[in-house]
Amino acid sequence: MANAQHVVSEGVAYEVKGKSIFKEGIDITHSLDKTQKDRILKTHRTKIRSEKRDERARKKQEKARKKAAKDLKRKQKAQNRYLKATKKLEQNELKYNRLKERGRLSPKDEEKWLKKLDRFKKDVEKRRKSL
Repeated sequence: MANAQHVVSEGVAYEVKGKSIFKEGIDITHSLDKTQKDRILKTHRTKIRSEKRDERARKKQEKARKKAAKDLKRKQKAQNRYLKATKKLEQNELKYNRLKERGRLSPKDEEKWLKKLDRFKKDVEKRRKSL
């Protein structure tokens, strides 16, 4: 009895498969009176509903857990991108200032560096907003 459901009614264990009721592997559906049969089948339906409800709740919790993990991962990724952009901006600002102090920047180079730094600043701002 592969699809049989075990049901305990009034302290007696039964197996219900479809509309058939078995006790110790023997079909006793026809030997039970209507009230006993109805009680056993009602217990069976209640058990199945409860199992389905529990399964839905478990799936809902699992989905919520996965969503929370995904959100956390997304936030960590955004934080890492922000830190990386900030570090890149700081490094390039230091390099620009060193070159400027040493007088190694032509007017064209200085213009390129300012555009580059502006681009890095915009990137940092964009990453900060995404946090």
